[in-house]
Formats: sequence, structure tokens, C-alpha cells
Amino acid sequence: MSVQNVLFDLPGPKARRRYALLAVAGIVAIAGLLAGMLWLLRAEITPERWTPFLNPVVWTAYVLPGLQATLMAAAISVVAAGLLGVLLGMGRLSPRRILSVISGVVVEFFRSVPVLLMMIFAYYFFIYSRVLTGPAASLAGVVTGLTLYNASVIAELVRSGVHALPKGQTEAGLAIGLTRGQTLRMVLLPQAIRAMLPALVSQLVVVLKDTALGYIITYPELLQSAQRISANYGNLIVAYFVIAVIFILINWALAGLADRAERWVANRQAGTVMTTTNESVALVAGMRPVKPIDHIEDEPPR
Repeated sequence: MSVQNVLFDLPGPKARRRYALLAVAGIVAIAGLLAGMLWLLRAEITPERWTPFLNPVVWTAYVLPGLQATLMAAAISVVAAGLLGVLLGMGRLSPRRILSVISGVVVEFFRSVPVLLMMIFAYYFFIYSRVLTGPAASLAGVVTGLTLYNASVIAELVRSGVHALPKGQTEAGLAIGLTRGQTLRMVLLPQAIRAMLPALVSQLVVVLKDTALGYIITYPELLQSAQRISANYGNLIVAYFVIAVIFILINWALAGLADRAERWVANRQAGTVMTTTNESVALVAGMRPVKPIDHIEDEPPR
């Protein structure tokens, strides 16, 4: 039996040829645009502009320290935002009204404030209060801004993940004597985190890219490294291009990690559904659930 698509009809031969022509035209237009940009910037991309990147000092003194600072800020922000986001998400789902309201206000506030603005406020707070100074203050400013914003996003992911679960999960937890808080922590939250794992991994890309905003508060990340390279060697376009390629490679790796996480979650969910269906059918029929083949032990000969 053929599977019918209820959203749209499959394109016919004429439509496929039209789509192919449009795709070719788009590729030609993009190639022409890139060629035009390269022609206009031909004086900025001469071989002499690339020569500094053949010098190991450029990598050891500028690129690698900037990459290390970027990854460090991103790693700290991811861990802090994950912990705070889960707490805020559980707070929004709490049966206690006051806790839910406070968590909701915090989440909506920090979701509405631009990340750069939070970084600047945090940076000057640490400077004027003399809690931190110098590079430590700029790192704390970047981490604070990224943590508060991404924690709010993760809190919403937690809330939506819990709400997407079947209501029978909550009813089952309450039926065996768990409180609503225990049901949330022990039954709903683990399933929600597993379901939203791909979205959480994808959020790593956002955190990594937003670390580039730290150059405003003098944080020595990759973008500031590009500025220092261009100031010393006069190759602005080439320096930014190399840094952009580094960002693309790291984000590509994170995107691949998110894709693997999504496939892993899909396989786990498919296996869980098949096992549950098998047991349900067996119980309805008055039979013992059939064990999977890989769990059947060899019986001794009679």
C-alpha cells in the first residue's frame, strides 16, 4: 500500500525540473555574488595577507589563547546555565504558587534582556564593587550574561518537555504514593531531559557564538584575537575569515553531536514504545510478556 502524504502532493516531472532549475539558478547567483565580493576585496586577500598565519607565533600568541578563552567561557556558561535552568524549570512547574511565580518572573525577565547588556552590567558591577578586576572581571561578565540568558531558555525547554509527556506519567506517580514534587523530580524530569537532549546540545552552539560578544568588555576571546592580528599585520579581512572558519568548524562539530543525540533519543524512544506495546498486548491476552531475543537464555536439552 502506498503511503499518502496529507500535507502536500508529491511533485510531478515538470515540478521537479522547475525545482532543479531554480536550485541551479540559486547556486549560480550565490557563486556570482561570492566572485564579485572576492573581486572587490582582491587587494585585501593577496598572498602577503595570508603569510602571517604561516608564522607559529601568530597561532601561539593570538589564535590559540583566544580559542582557549572562548572554550573556557562557553564551558563554564554551559554547566552553570544547565544547573540554573533545571532549577528554574522545576520552579516554574512547582505546585507552590509563590515559587512558580518567582521562577516565571526571573525566566521572562532574563529572556527579554539582551545578552550583551547583561554582560556589560555584570562586568561593571564586578569592576565598581571591586569584587573582581582585570581579566577575571571580563570572564565573569561574559559567563554571567551567558548563564542568565541560556538558563532562562533551558528552563523553558524543561517546562515544555515536562508538559509534552503523557498525563498518565503524573497519574502513575501519584497513584503509587509519590507527592507532586517527587513525581516531578523522579518521574517526569528524567524523561523530559532525555527528550530535550538534542535541543540542549544545539543550545551549545548559541553559547559558543555568543562568547564573541565578550570583546565589548575586553574579554580576550577569538574575535578580539582577530582584531589584534589585524592591528599588528594589517590583514583585517583574512584575520576575520580565519576566525570565522574556526567558529564554523567548532559549531559543525557541535551540530553533529546534536544530530547523534537526536538519533540516540529517537532509537531509545522507539525501543521503549515497542517493549511497552509488547508487554501490553501480552497482558491483555493473559500471557506472560515475551522477552526480547537477546535476553532469551539457551534451555538445556531435555
